Amino acid sequence: MLCLNDSIRYDDPSLQRWLSAVEETHTLTALLLAVWPLARTLARHIVESVLAARAQAPTCWPPCPTCGTPLRRKGLATRQGTSLFGPLRWRRRVGRCPHGCDSPLVAPLDGELGLQPYQRSSGELQALGCALAVFVPCATAAQLLGWYSGAAVSPRAVWGWVQRAGGQAMATLQEALQAVATGQLPPEESRAEALTNVPLVRGADGVMVPFRPDGGQPRGKTPWCEVKVGGLARLGQHRTRIGQVVTRLAQRRLVAVLGGSEALKARLWLEAVRQGILHAPRVVWLSDGARGLWHLFEERFAGHATGILDFYHAAHNLWKGAAAWLDGRTTPARRWFGWARHRLRHGQPDGVLADLAEA
Repeated sequence: MLCLNDSIRYDDPSLQRWLSAVEETHTLTALLLAVWPLARTLARHIVESVLAARAQAPTCWPPCPTCGTPLRRKGLATRQGTSLFGPLRWRRRVGRCPHGCDSPLVAPLDGELGLQPYQRSSGELQALGCALAVFVPCATAAQLLGWYSGAAVSPRAVWGWVQRAGGQAMATLQEALQAVATGQLPPEESRAEALTNVPLVRGADGVMVPFRPDGGQPRGKTPWCEVKVGGLARLGQHRTRIGQVVTRLAQRRLVAVLGGSEALKARLWLEAVRQGILHAPRVVWLSDGARGLWHLFEERFAGHATGILDFYHAAHNLWKGAAAWLDGRTTPARRWFGWARHRLRHGQPDGVLADLAEA
């Protein structure tokens, strides 16, 4: 550690205050908090050094988009942006058409780095901001990013990242849906070998979600809209610490759409193909008794899956049958319902169905 400290001090004396802060800490929490600014600074130096070395490498100049003449070097230009480790600043070669065509300066290194014109924040910072914005408001996400990177991040920037990422995701989804509609099935998602030959279970339901009447404004009465949700999972096996084997949902995937069952159908089928519905040893469809969901099952999934009404809705319908048969206010009705529900739950429906048929 002493050799590392001496090397850092010699190479960059500006890090002296960070090193002093690390040496003066006592608790582990304080030590980690003091090391993080130092780590960010070192990371920036490493990244800027790598970028500077790449900028000195030979450049293959592209042709001018107007006349097709290879561009000519016009010197070095500075570029800067915000990353997870704070602000970055580096210089790279830029070129322009030698015939004076009305085209902007071109920096080939920017394309190699995956940077867009006028992009002021790195991709990993935007990705983390979008992930945080899924769970917390944009203002909170911006503050968390500021704590992490040491740079100021505005809530409006996080909002813009989310909108851009959402637009790209919707464009990708529409391309995939159009490909499936024309018979081009997507490749299956990779999975652990232990999940290859286990059943695939799917289900769907509808939930009511509150929306603001005006985007970004809290004014007005909150409208409630139905969101159709579909879930897919593999029934994996897990051994507990005492050696008991239990079933657990593995490789869970979720599909949701603001709309009806028809809007859900294409998206759920797309994800089902990705999860291996065409090759799974057994596929189960589990949902409540909503007619729209069972129409969806019959139109798209009946040829690949076994449909099962979930236990709670089955028990509810069983009680309605008992109440109509034996009068729900009587002891025999409650006694028969308890017996029938127990047999239904433990996979013995034949006696229950026989009693209902006789009634």
